[in-house]
Amino acid sequence: MPEIIILITALLVIITDLFLTKSKRHLAYLSLLGLGAAAVATVLNWNNPPELAFGGMWALDGYANFFRILFISLSGLVIMASIDYVNKFRRFQGEYYALVLLALLGMIMMASTTNLITMYLSLELAGLAFYVLVGFLKDQRSTESALKYLLLGGVASAMLVFGLVLIYGFSGETNLGSILNYIQTLPSGMDITAHTGFILGIILTITGLGFKVAAVPFQFWAPDVYQGSPTPITLYLSIASKAAGFALFLRLFYTLFTDPLALSQEWALIVAVLATAGMTLGNVLAIPQKNIKRMLGYSSIAHAGYILVALAAVGNSPELADGRISLLFYLVAFAVSDLVAFVSIIAISRSTGSDEISSYEGLAKTNPVYASALTLALLSLTGFPPLAGFLAKYYIFSAAVQADLLWLMIVAAVNTVISAVFYFNVIRVMWLRQPREEVRVLASWPLKLALGISGMAVLIFGIVPEALLNLIEKATELIIH
Repeated sequence: MPEIIILITALLVIITDLFLTKSKRHLAYLSLLGLGAAAVATVLNWNNPPELAFGGMWALDGYANFFRILFISLSGLVIMASIDYVNKFRRFQGEYYALVLLALLGMIMMASTTNLITMYLSLELAGLAFYVLVGFLKDQRSTESALKYLLLGGVASAMLVFGLVLIYGFSGETNLGSILNYIQTLPSGMDITAHTGFILGIILTITGLGFKVAAVPFQFWAPDVYQGSPTPITLYLSIASKAAGFALFLRLFYTLFTDPLALSQEWALIVAVLATAGMTLGNVLAIPQKNIKRMLGYSSIAHAGYILVALAAVGNSPELADGRISLLFYLVAFAVSDLVAFVSIIAISRSTGSDEISSYEGLAKTNPVYASALTLALLSLTGFPPLAGFLAKYYIFSAAVQADLLWLMIVAAVNTVISAVFYFNVIRVMWLRQPREEVRVLASWPLKLALGISGMAVLIFGIVPEALLNLIEKATELIIH
């Protein structure tokens, strides 16, 4: 029902847009109304027993419900933050909101799919919507970003399909449960490493999903796309798209490849290497950046590396719940922290007309509220207590130690220190520099509400995280395949 409501809402937005000739702001409120109805439908189905639908191609479990609520909430906040920004393309607001909803539909499907075919279809549904949204400004930089994203995304999708085909060829099945049953029927003494085709399938699948989450070395698109996209879409890519990629990553690899025959420790080592490269490269390259959206693009690459630490812990010790719980908690903490940062940037850049870090000089003296909000976000992304980012870092460090990945935890800790350099540079510019000119930041009430909600979430999840942790623990226990 939530997916049907979202699809109907997207169609209603397109149809309603045909009859609105002056103000199209009502399209945003119609979209939010549809998201609210989808959220209510999800809550009403929350306690239903887990089951498989459509011949085992779709999971209706606690894990899917958790990501339904997460993606619906993030999409609602992105739409609220977009209401001021969409004046840049006044005539195409209907298409904009409809594509945001269709991207949401694809991401929810990514978290719910239990079949290789629907896995690819859901990835492409979300991906095609994002390809268009990235180029929505239609200027040179936005068009270049969209073209780069489309071409590299096509290559990544081809690799993913090739990997899934090899997995299908090895097992003769497309449903995850059937593939797992086939793997478990293999003789216990059999060395699965002899099946190089299956191993290649896993590697190519990691490659395709690595592109979706901007993991090194598949991250080349991220900084340019983040800089050239409309800022609300940069936000949407940074939080929701990344979370959807990891939701699919975890369901696929936890349910399918954590059996001893399925090389769980071997793929965990691959993921650990990618995590090391992502954290290091992302943080080091973020330091010299002058554009704040580009800086947060490299920061997003680094945070993908931190999340891969938790995924590596899942592969190394699948019997422990710490890795799964820390991964989901980090996704939420990163999402709300990035929300505060980008919503602040949307408001500030709209008033200053620039995304350059130098344009933020003296912001604390002219606009202390927005400077404080951005500071809160950057401190959380760094990992300062008592904010959500601090607990998120603590949980992935703990998961790595519990999974006997002490070396990876040390690398992550060192990179956390490195990240403070570029985050604190922005804080220094806002609080210690004198303003070049008096600029008053103005924003609509939906944007202010989105900023307030996400800011409160950063504080609440850092100070009293018990409710969220209990929700995540139940969700990870109810993963079916």
